[in-house]
Amino acid sequence: MRPTADVAIIGGGAAGLAAAIFAAGAGRRVLLLDGAKNLGAKILVSGGGRCNVTHDVVTAADFNGARNIVRNILAAFPAAAAVEWFASMGLQLKREETGKLFPVTDSARSVLNALVLRCEELGGVIQCGCRVKGISAGGQGFAVEHEGGEVRAARVIMATGGRSLPLSGSDGSGWEIVRGLGHSVTPTCAALVPLVLEETMFHASLAGISMEAQLQTFADGKLIDRRRGSLLWTHFGVSGPVVMDASRHWVMARESGAAVRMECNLLPCETLESVEKWLVDLTSGRAKASIAGVVATRLPERVARAIVAHVGLDPALVCGQLSRAARRGLAGLLTALPLPVLRHRGWNYAEVTAGGVPLEEINYRTMESRKVPGLHLIGEMLDCDGRIGGFNFQWAWATGHLAGNAAGGA
Repeated sequence: MRPTADVAIIGGGAAGLAAAIFAAGAGRRVLLLDGAKNLGAKILVSGGGRCNVTHDVVTAADFNGARNIVRNILAAFPAAAAVEWFASMGLQLKREETGKLFPVTDSARSVLNALVLRCEELGGVIQCGCRVKGISAGGQGFAVEHEGGEVRAARVIMATGGRSLPLSGSDGSGWEIVRGLGHSVTPTCAALVPLVLEETMFHASLAGISMEAQLQTFADGKLIDRRRGSLLWTHFGVSGPVVMDASRHWVMARESGAAVRMECNLLPCETLESVEKWLVDLTSGRAKASIAGVVATRLPERVARAIVAHVGLDPALVCGQLSRAARRGLAGLLTALPLPVLRHRGWNYAEVTAGGVPLEEINYRTMESRKVPGLHLIGEMLDCDGRIGGFNFQWAWATGHLAGNAAGGA
């Protein structure tokens, strides 16, 4: 039977749309199938509805995964190429102070519209509401079974995503399909996800306060991650870039069965010793000043009062009355505040999935499976996840570019 399409793409997120555009640009008959009724839900909600398209500097160090392979994939379609690509679709990007690149429209909808329009201009066919149930490989290519029937294609690109934001349609079912075709899948967990703290913590009283902090994550007593950035106190716990980036390490260690703990240095340029010395100097230099007021010269006032109270001191206590033990206890909390993490906030709040199909099982030059000729795997399906800031979108564009060009040129 003659194939329905030269290339069938399963999943219409960022990676799938990129692959469709590049494959259709090579003159191939492209059919993109997506299980959701409406395309691009993840694109539309990303970046607070603005879509952080990429970052001005992207390196393999920004990702968790087999970095030698990641480096080669990124080199084939770097951030500068993504900027030019979007410009060719009529969408200009702007750089913000953090290095993040957003559309000048400040609208995620404009990103999705540009991708869909280019795909359709090139002859790509998009069918929503077509959830794929299974794929079988044969001598004449692939048979793709979906809710509306069956599609035959010479090549298939799997872009079904992971488990993050399941309301968008990504529930990890694509991994079961590729498992059936011979691939393995490493353990997966939520990443770039806010963390929920025990109710005994004071976080709810600080909701809305953002501050610079350093987080350290330990598994079975061993330091597994240390990073610095902006932390946001919330009614449920903690969020913000530094928490989102650290979360995958906490979650993965917890789900592996390790005893995990997280500490927060509220004065990231300081150590226990330097803060204790600062407090000693205050005892003589500002003996009549309240300890909460003095700490508030280094931290937001509400945070200062909460920390002083958390160590068991009266915020009105003057520096001259601070005992040696109390001083050391306060210095300890300021530089290594235990964060009693109860759990992550759930898949509906996770921006990406850690884990997936090992990169060693694909050809990084084409994203083609090393186990099933003609099958390509891209985006969040793979065991690679980037930090917050547009890096995961760059991974989607880069893997989609390689797979689309390879499948289109076959």
